[in-house]
Amino acid sequence: MGEAINKQAAQAAYTADQIQVLEGLEAVRRRPGMYIGGTDVKALHHMVYEVVDNSIDEAMQGRADRIRITIHKDESVTVEDNGAGIPVDIQKQTGLPAVTVVMTKLHAGGKFGGGGYKVSGGLHGVGVSAVNALSTWMETKVKRNGKLYRQRFERGIPVTEVEIIGESDPDDTGTIQTFLRDDTIFQVLEYNFHMLATRFREMAFLTRGIDISFVDERVEPQHETTFHFEGGVKSFVRYLNKNREVLHSPIYIDMDVETTHVEAAIQYTDGFSESVFAFANTINTPDGGTHLTGLRTAVTRLINDYARKQGIIKEKEENFTGDDTRQEMTAIVSVKVVEPQFEGQNKLKLLNNEVRYHVEQAIADAMGRWMEENPRDAKSIIEKTRTAFRAREAAKKARDLVIRKSALESLTLPGKLADCSSRNPVESEMYIVEGDSAGGTAKQGRDRRFQAILPLRGKILNIEKTSLDKALANKEIQALITALGTNIGENFDLSGLRYHRIMLMTDADVDGAHIRTLLLTFFYRYMEPLVANGHLYIAQPPLYRVSLTRSEHGKAKKTQEYVFDDKALAALKRELGEANVKLEQRYKGLGEMNEEQLWETTMNPANRTVLRVSVEDAAEADRTFDMLMGSNVPPRRRFIQTHANQARLDI
Repeated sequence: MGEAINKQAAQAAYTADQIQVLEGLEAVRRRPGMYIGGTDVKALHHMVYEVVDNSIDEAMQGRADRIRITIHKDESVTVEDNGAGIPVDIQKQTGLPAVTVVMTKLHAGGKFGGGGYKVSGGLHGVGVSAVNALSTWMETKVKRNGKLYRQRFERGIPVTEVEIIGESDPDDTGTIQTFLRDDTIFQVLEYNFHMLATRFREMAFLTRGIDISFVDERVEPQHETTFHFEGGVKSFVRYLNKNREVLHSPIYIDMDVETTHVEAAIQYTDGFSESVFAFANTINTPDGGTHLTGLRTAVTRLINDYARKQGIIKEKEENFTGDDTRQEMTAIVSVKVVEPQFEGQNKLKLLNNEVRYHVEQAIADAMGRWMEENPRDAKSIIEKTRTAFRAREAAKKARDLVIRKSALESLTLPGKLADCSSRNPVESEMYIVEGDSAGGTAKQGRDRRFQAILPLRGKILNIEKTSLDKALANKEIQALITALGTNIGENFDLSGLRYHRIMLMTDADVDGAHIRTLLLTFFYRYMEPLVANGHLYIAQPPLYRVSLTRSEHGKAKKTQEYVFDDKALAALKRELGEANVKLEQRYKGLGEMNEEQLWETTMNPANRTVLRVSVEDAAEADRTFDMLMGSNVPPRRRFIQTHANQARLDI
């Protein structure tokens, strides 16, 4: 009876009045996360990408070869292309000018079977209209039919009609979009030049022959850079391998297979890790998909077939695995698909099943022919693959030894680990601490209920220069693997993770930064899903303890505060004056703090500041790790010389 009464009450409360219909672009403003992924820094930059993607679509149709992006001093952004220009005539279905429909209606555009676009990246149809909805104002100019047209919008609503504001050369066509993000929507309001430039460089690699100019007017003198790559993805692979020793020139594939255009480039290096990136209609698909499967399958089959044909793999010997054939491979595969099917709104994975076989065929034809024409280079690839095969066998034995040894010691946990009492991974966190001294302080200062401490003795191996079997022989790496419970490499299993927050807590000095970089390299190369799923963090211990004198109500008031870096210290001195900022202590190491100070500043969830490690651009991260930690010294030396004025040194 009670249940029936509750149901009746619920029905009475839930009436037609609770059903809301959001008109126009109101839904976008109410739920921006559904359309651009949120309101954070990533979403802010996604606004620019959405507009630029429309210009890239014009380039893919052969209608544009120039795009110019400008960040103005007020953080408004202009994207201009020399494409056909958005149509301005009346759209029959709505009775409105086509440009108004495109700018104000979700799921409106020329990419839904109307013949305007054979191939495009944005098939969800919410791109530029969502940007319009989330902008304080947006102005669209169109050069078409020898006229210059303009329409202005405020928060997605037209405030002017489509008007002719001038004449233009009939051969000079294109679209100019200018918008100012709405500061009541976004948490972050300033654009990052490097983040945008990285994306535009990637777009230029994937759209061969296009000029992309990027201007930042916020700095004096204004900064301008231009990206243009006639080599397409072949240039992309060369860029990624700029700091590596390569075995041969890139193998280039450019082929139409039925309805799919396949462009790919493959090059083997002296490295120890695979660097393969996949794109569909210029969209990065970090979770891969059928195009990536096609590439990997074709490469593995080709290398095994060639090795058997040449007698390198004997009759009774087993084939190389996919991991063997790809361990030192850098590759880009980019497909253009008429009707791409993606997994989810964020387009992380390509699902078109036919694309797998189209890519396989293209790679098999082109790479097979290349191997026959370049037998010396082909043999060097086979030898590298055989070396990878032997290293994998040695790594398997080392990994099995680590697992067997762990099972016999401390119930699979290393003896140096001070575990937490909680067995719930979601609430548990593990601090990886530099040295026994800091480890002892952390053990005393932690909350034992949910915080575990793993001290490391010295620096772990630089795995960028080391094969997996040698890395697994390192005791510090063994301790990391067994403590986390996920295994490593091809056997990595995220479901076994014992702590959902892994904190890197090193000293706030140069040595600490080096140890942190070594750990980040290890996690990125061998436990990348930890990073991708947001489980890796960097603790922020303070560098200084200072005494401050502030004036309150005409009286001097003294306080003690912790300062995390030299930049923050300089800001305090500017704010209060040097005489009112007294340096009490500089912490060269975590071990110089007592347990109360370490808890208060670095480990207490209520007070601490931590940085979550994420990868916005996997290709750029791959190149950066190789440059900083790889075997090639000159690029690293140039980087250090360029950025030496930003370094903080301990004297």
